[in-house]
Amino acid sequence: ERHQQNAMALAQWLKEHPKVASVTYTGLPDSPYHELAKKYLTNGFGSLFTFEVKGGYDAAKKFINSLQLTSHVANLGDAKTLAIHSASTTHEQLTDEEQIAAGVSKSSIRVSVGIEHIDDIKADFDQALNA
Repeated sequence: ERHQQNAMALAQWLKEHPKVASVTYTGLPDSPYHELAKKYLTNGFGSLFTFEVKGGYDAAKKFINSLQLTSHVANLGDAKTLAIHSASTTHEQLTDEEQIAAGVSKSSIRVSVGIEHIDDIKADFDQALNA
């Protein structure tokens, strides 16, 4: 329950952040999968989503390297908030075309939201986005 509350709050907050280009989360009403998610995910929308940092590849890497509370790992579903820049890690070996086909952009960050206090998560993301 806390995972999902935090994920929704963080996704909504990031959507309004001036340094964020977009947020992809089925819990948000503008998601093309929102209605299906409401139908099939009866206990909430989960704690995993992606967002795009304005400024491209370098800005996304700087964001990841500036996180302090959030762990930079490829895991998912921990009690702690996790984030990864797939273009420079898990999908680094792929060509640009293969990354795009896999749904990975140069500026996308994948987040698995944990159960820390939401204000602490937001503060960490905010300082990293502004680094």
